[in-house]
Amino acid sequence: MNRCHGRASRYPNDAMEVVARALWMLVLSLIVITAPALGQGQASWTSANVVDPDRLARVDSVLERYVSEGRIAGAVGLVLRDGEVIYSRAVGWADREANRPMRQDAIFRIASQSKAITSTAILMLVEEGKINLSDPVGYWLPSFAKTTVAVRSDTGFAVVPAQRAITVKDLLTHTSGISYGGEPQVAPHYVGQGLGYGDAYGWYTAHKPAPICDTMERLGALPFVEQPGTAWVYGYSTDILGCVVERASGRSLDAFLRERLTGPLGMYDTHFFLPPAQRDRLATVYTRNSEGQVVRAPDGPRGQGDYVEGPRRSFSGGAGLLSTAHDYARFLEMIRNGGILKEVRLLSPHTVAVMTSNQVGTLYSADGLGFGLGFQTTDRLGANGFSSVGTFGWSGAYGSVYEVDPKERLVLVLMIQVVPYFGSGIREAFKTAVYQALVPPAEE
Repeated sequence: MNRCHGRASRYPNDAMEVVARALWMLVLSLIVITAPALGQGQASWTSANVVDPDRLARVDSVLERYVSEGRIAGAVGLVLRDGEVIYSRAVGWADREANRPMRQDAIFRIASQSKAITSTAILMLVEEGKINLSDPVGYWLPSFAKTTVAVRSDTGFAVVPAQRAITVKDLLTHTSGISYGGEPQVAPHYVGQGLGYGDAYGWYTAHKPAPICDTMERLGALPFVEQPGTAWVYGYSTDILGCVVERASGRSLDAFLRERLTGPLGMYDTHFFLPPAQRDRLATVYTRNSEGQVVRAPDGPRGQGDYVEGPRRSFSGGAGLLSTAHDYARFLEMIRNGGILKEVRLLSPHTVAVMTSNQVGTLYSADGLGFGLGFQTTDRLGANGFSSVGTFGWSGAYGSVYEVDPKERLVLVLMIQVVPYFGSGIREAFKTAVYQALVPPAEE
């Protein structure tokens, strides 16, 4: 029996064959249509909500209210959806005492928002095979080859050897056991080495004349507060990662970021120290008085900082960068888009997926929040305000905050300058005002 006879025996008439062919072509067309979207990992769960411009306008009144009530001096709010700006506004003052209005291109000290950028640099080098996540940190910084931990004992605290080596992944997830040195069992050790909370906040190093890696090498000889991998502890982990970038790449962290990350992404206003020509764009730092009103913070490490004048040598990957709302949003849009912005790819989609998903179980939170390789993650609806499951983000010590919501295709950035930031409510109010503007499309 030849092929034609065989086909005829399955389909008794031409009409059935036509139907079968049509059905098969329909299946093929559906595969072709859906495959690209499914390959991006978004189509099956992306929201169909639209932005109501009238409701989004409520963000203005939220920001203006906080300025008029004296809880902040000024702010820049920025929201992207699908990579396009849907909200951008500067309110209040960049320098209230000098009557300098806030502008959308104002430059802010972003403190711990630096961590996501440094973590990205590490993962770029991991993808290139220059670093492994499982590498012991001692391979890159010799003083970390054998670390110690301060533990409770019958007489108070005792310093004991770490049970295992700290790894690069421990640093990325903040499970290294390394704090900023404010705990009583380690504070004297840290202050004695120019770390911790002595003449500055623990995270601040911009006033130091020594390169950051010299400071981190001294840190390696000090006791930490938890055994590696047993707890989530916020501290110098990402500053250490900045040194790993330097050792693995052979470039200073400043040069590596400029040449490989901020430069290619067009983040031309993102620096560790401010170019003199841009000093008039730097927003002033404020602090709170006893009535909850903001007043100008003093000069020096606990206020305005040494970002214009000073040694300009300590490149803190954990808390040292300056940036604008628009610059930082470009970085976040690259992450939201799976590691690429326009034609510039820095990471693969698989790396971004791991980076932005919970890698620590319940060590960070037992109630719906997690921590990835540089970002807080939202794992339960309602655990982080109105953020969707899958949202990731973080904040900075000067009050700035950001989030990326892949489901709603959003990037949110709010820049303010208040230190220490004890919580005025503006961060939550800003986010709520954005989310309430997302509504189902109107029926035709």
